[in-house]
Amino acid sequence: MEYLSFSNIVIPMIAISMDLLLYGAVFRKTTQKKIFKQFVLTIILLAFFFNVAWEILQVPLFKDGTYSWSHIVFCVVASVADVIMVLLVYFGFAIIYKNALWIQHLNLIRIIFLMLIGGIGAVLAEAWHLSNATWTYADAMPVIPILNAGLSPVLQFMILPLLVYLLSFKMVKHLYRT
Repeated sequence: MEYLSFSNIVIPMIAISMDLLLYGAVFRKTTQKKIFKQFVLTIILLAFFFNVAWEILQVPLFKDGTYSWSHIVFCVVASVADVIMVLLVYFGFAIIYKNALWIQHLNLIRIIFLMLIGGIGAVLAEAWHLSNATWTYADAMPVIPILNAGLSPVLQFMILPLLVYLLSFKMVKHLYRT
């Protein structure tokens, strides 16, 4: 159980605590509580499934990456961490924009800002995981020059959060149409 280190337990617990605190803060201020709760649940489910798929598809890009049971379980656990981060980003933007359902007012500037934050977060996470030898890239992984971060995980956090937020809002909006 080499992955059960102090930092691999404490950091996720801090992130989960931040998610809960931010959720509470945003929830208290929204007037559409039922829609917001359904929206957050939809984000969680879609983020999990999309990230599991992405994680599994990129297995060959990591050293010793195989489609073994242990690697699939690792992908599922990584996807739970991805969901935590997707929620942190959403709630952070909800605080910044002072709107629990800010995604309904999406424009080019917000899209660029969201993708930039996702990319920066992914680069920082990759740097941390690579320096702690949580994983290593295979030769097949395209690496972003200067940043030394894998292109696939960076694109994952530049693309999937936006996709998840948009689809979640569309699904919830459809449910609550009168």
